[in-house]
Amino acid sequence: QVQLVESGGGLVQAGGSLRLSCAASGGILSIGDMGWYRQAPGKQRELVASITKGGSTNYADSVKGRFTVSRDTAKNTVYLQMNSLKPEDTAVYYCNAQLLMYDLTWGDYWGQGTQVTVSS
Repeated sequence: QVQLVESGGGLVQAGGSLRLSCAASGGILSIGDMGWYRQAPGKQRELVASITKGGSTNYADSVKGRFTVSRDTAKNTVYLQMNSLKPEDTAVYYCNAQLLMYDLTWGDYWGQGTQVTVSS
C-alpha cells in the first residue's frame, strides 16, 4: 500500500523557519516529479514548489527566495525548507508525488497534509 508520510509542520513566529519532509513507501518502482501544495482556509489548493527526477525546480512567485525544495532519491523523500515565514504562508501543506508502481502503472499520490501556522 502506497504511503506518503509528511512531517515537520507546526507553529512558528513570522520570520522563522520550518522544514517539511515527505517519505514515500509501498510498492514503488520509481518516482517522477515530487512537490508541495498548500491550501489555506477558504482558498483553493495551490502549488508551492516542485522538483523533477532530474532535480529541476519550480516555485510559486510568493515563495521564491524563501523556500527551497529538494529530494533524496535513495530515501524516496522530498523536503521543503521554509525560511522567512509570513502569516500568509499559514495553510495545510500537502506532499504530492508521481509514482511508478511495481505493476508498471503511474499514479498521482498525495500525503495526508501537515498544518503550518505562522503567527504575526
